[in-house]
Amino acid sequence: MEKTDQQTIADFGDQWRRYTDNSGRYGSLNLLADFVEPLLPLAEIAGKNVAEIGAGTGRIVSMLCEAGAAHVTAIEPSDAFAVLLDNTRKHGSRVTCIQATGEQLPPGNFDLVISIGVIHHIVDPLPTLQAARRALKPEGKVLIWVYGREGNLAYLSAVLPLRAMVRSLPHPVIAALAAALEWPLRGYIALCRWLPLPLRDYALSVLRPIGPEKRRLVIYDQLRPAYSKYYRKNEVRELLGRAGFVNVQLFHRHGYSWTGVGEIPA
Repeated sequence: MEKTDQQTIADFGDQWRRYTDNSGRYGSLNLLADFVEPLLPLAEIAGKNVAEIGAGTGRIVSMLCEAGAAHVTAIEPSDAFAVLLDNTRKHGSRVTCIQATGEQLPPGNFDLVISIGVIHHIVDPLPTLQAARRALKPEGKVLIWVYGREGNLAYLSAVLPLRAMVRSLPHPVIAALAAALEWPLRGYIALCRWLPLPLRDYALSVLRPIGPEKRRLVIYDQLRPAYSKYYRKNEVRELLGRAGFVNVQLFHRHGYSWTGVGEIPA
């Protein structure tokens, strides 16, 4: 495993041990639909055997259970594994948690493998997606959501230098900075109601409904990781193709990120 990947896992393990709450819009079925539709209607999840790579605190696991998944296998490599267990215990035998990396996903005859907000934090995600392909049954599907390059250039010109300066600082400093930055973000969201500003759709459809507390977490999440890649459309398509998936479909979510779906040949 890459040293950077090890650091990223450690960073997220620390983050998810501190931020364990998934309540409100942030953990809702509506937000899951926002991530996966129109490529994967929520109705297609009902009754399915699903695996999630990078389950964190169990936020997506609970969404999948609410969507009617028959069983969810949650893969999480970090020290936040205990949080994952606590947050998913309410689902009983419908959830199996495994402390492992994505490339260690065991064969499971899955209908669907999903990974939201994880692939873009792995230096070389190909082995993880190849493991997903091996774990799927014929005609099974993989769904990933990743940061996009398109639509984010102005944002990246500001956040990448800031991340380089602060990401190695102690948690209290980054948390305080995230809290301070939420105030101008709140003002930006208000302006988006009236002006066609960059990332307007994302600001109004995602950031505004989740509220100040979760916006601070989103900011923290942008500042802390050791590695983040912002994918171009062709890079997402190529990555899924190299992993062996066919009929790849992509959706430019809110003009700033990519949801991608690939299938296993029949």
